[in-house]
Amino acid sequence: RTTTSRTLGFALQNLDTAHRYLTERGLSEETTAEFGLGLCGKGSMTGRIVVCGNLVLDILAHPVTEPRWGATTLVDNIQQQLGGNAGSTSYTLARLGTPVGIVTLTGSDAAARTLLETLSKAGVDVSMVQQVDAPTSTAISLIRPDGERALLYHLGAAAEHFTAFELPADATHFHLAAVFRMRHLRRIAPDLLRRAKEGGLSTSLDAQWDTEGEWMKILAPSLPYTDFALMNEEEAHMLTGVSEPDRAAEVLRHRGAKHVIIKLGAKGCWVDGAVVPGYAVKAVDTTGAGDCFTAGFLAALHRGLPLFEAARIANAVGAQSVQRVGATAGILDWNETLRLSHQPV
Repeated sequence: RTTTSRTLGFALQNLDTAHRYLTERGLSEETTAEFGLGLCGKGSMTGRIVVCGNLVLDILAHPVTEPRWGATTLVDNIQQQLGGNAGSTSYTLARLGTPVGIVTLTGSDAAARTLLETLSKAGVDVSMVQQVDAPTSTAISLIRPDGERALLYHLGAAAEHFTAFELPADATHFHLAAVFRMRHLRRIAPDLLRRAKEGGLSTSLDAQWDTEGEWMKILAPSLPYTDFALMNEEEAHMLTGVSEPDRAAEVLRHRGAKHVIIKLGAKGCWVDGAVVPGYAVKAVDTTGAGDCFTAGFLAALHRGLPLFEAARIANAVGAQSVQRVGATAGILDWNETLRLSHQPV
């Protein structure tokens, strides 16, 4: 048991659960390549991750305890930052040293120029970005002192249609950053994932919240083409009708998802039958923390780390995110993240 756990790099509170999970599935040290599923092969850093989803100008007000209608509420700061599920995920991947490109829709406005310049400087390939005749998506976050926030979201460009695009020849993984957040993606997500799988890429999706309430009706057709399905506890419950991660994951796997990762906030995450504990930090702002978590997870898999080690890295990146105002302001580079991830949880 000790040898197997060390080989997989588990950082789990309950090694009996992990051992039982491996034993039930007949996994051993010789089969960790299948279990780890590094996106480019064991120890590899070749190929590019392509992230598809929304790019948003985030306007963040902090702290806001109770806004009052018909009155002025004073706050300590108001900032404009890069946001959106694809924006935060791709930026964080680049910050972690992962080759990445973004496919998204923007307007032809000052917001788009600012956001794309930020991504480019971080190392994100923006050559696949499509500009449409609509303003760039904008979100206003009212952030409470405890880090929770209320979000006002203007779809703008996210309500428009994608032009057909081809994935680059060096792409090895395709990630759908928000199935529900862009109107066109609600329809074309299954086809995008199917084409990626047929092209030999591994795939993942991050569900996010469905403001239109269609949930599994929209997501289900994508799951047979999804290697890694990520979501938080509330989203998993809304999609499956059950609260327990094990039961929710069973529903999602029955629908076709190969691996299920459920984000548990400060508690860490649930991954294929076991909980990987989170890190105890003071949350300042939870905006985009789930996207940063996902980026950490994909960056670790891209480097050939096994599944549970990738989940531990993901928890560390999510913890970095919540300690600063804005989704990506607190993100460190790969070496710093790796060092911090080995600290006690």
